[in-house]
Formats: sequence, structure tokens, C-alpha cells
Amino acid sequence: MKKALPLFFILSFLLHKQASAQFETVKDSVVQLYGIVMTADSLVGIPAVSVSIRGTNRGTITNNQGVFSIVALKGDVVEFTHVSFKPKTVTIPRNIEGNQYNIVQLMVEDTFYLPATIIRPKPSAEQFARDFASTKVPDDDIEIARRNNDAAKRRILMENTPMDGGGAVAMQFRNIANKATYRGQMPPMNIFNPAAWSEFIKAWKRGDFKNKSQ
Repeated sequence: MKKALPLFFILSFLLHKQASAQFETVKDSVVQLYGIVMTADSLVGIPAVSVSIRGTNRGTITNNQGVFSIVALKGDVVEFTHVSFKPKTVTIPRNIEGNQYNIVQLMVEDTFYLPATIIRPKPSAEQFARDFASTKVPDDDIEIARRNNDAAKRRILMENTPMDGGGAVAMQFRNIANKATYRGQMPPMNIFNPAAWSEFIKAWKRGDFKNKSQ
């Protein structure tokens, strides 16, 4: 028990010395950063500039005269941001003497060009009713399905949709059957058929012969 006491005191002394050395190191790296932020063209203090330490949650803002003060560490990167000026960054040197560092930061004004906004007077009830009635509402799924099921639309789709294998084989068999039926004689012509003329006139009125690419 007597041998353990000196060992305990020795360990306590060493830990105290190590903690003191670490404290002195941290104390030496702490810097009180203060200064003023001004416009680059007229050297006027800029209020409400955000001053923050990159990578941390520490920050402050400048007062009405553009003056600020913040605690930082040597080697920290300090960011200056404002909605009307271009952002700036300053790195605190690691080899500065003492625990105070002051700067005069100049910022350049940043111009944003916003799109023009046209303010018009409130429309009358008649104008609102007219514009509301003439506003084109996009088709919903039901209206699109109704237009796709229209007879004329189906006819156009059928004309432009290529046949599958079964349809091609059936068409080929019909052509062979027609040739075999009228072999050795002239096939009938529908130019004098009233029903064919009626279908032709209906198709013409529907616009089936218009150029689809227009």
C-alpha cells in the first residue's frame, strides 16, 4: 500500500503536466479576430454581413458600422457573406504572434438582374368571366381516352399502323383468291358502283385524303 501511493502521485503529476501542456497549446492557438467590413469602391461600413468559421457552427454579424468580433483558431478559414455582395474568405495565419488579429475586409457589390414584373390592374367581373371561359384547360385522361376511341381517330390509327404477321398472311391470301377468281377476265370496277361513290364522298368530307404530315 505504501509503494502504491508514490506511484499514484507520480501518475497524477504526469497527467497534470500533460493537461497543462495541452491547455497551453490550445490557449496559444485561440485568436480574437476583429475588424471592419467595408465596400471596395467607397470604403463605407457594411452592416449585417455574416461572418462565420468554415466547418463550424460559430459565427456573428457586423454591426451598423460594419465592425465585428469573433473567437477563432489559428489556421481557420473565415467566410464573409452578404446578399448584395460577392462572398469573401480569409485564412487566419498560423504563425501570428499573440492572440489577437485584426483585418479590414473589402467586399465588391454583386448585381442581380431579375426578370421584369408587369403589374396590371384588377380585371372587372366581365373581363374575368370572359378570360375564364376562353382559357383552354388541358385534357385529362378521360378526355384523351375519349378522343382515342373516336371512329375517325381509330381509322387514322389503323391506316398508319403496320399489320402484324397474321394480317399480312390474310391479305396475301385475299389477293391470291381475287386473282384466282377473276383469272382470264377483267375484274369488276367500282367506278360505276353508287355505294363506292357514297363511301368516297364521305371519306373526302372527313378529310381522309389530306396529307397526314401537314
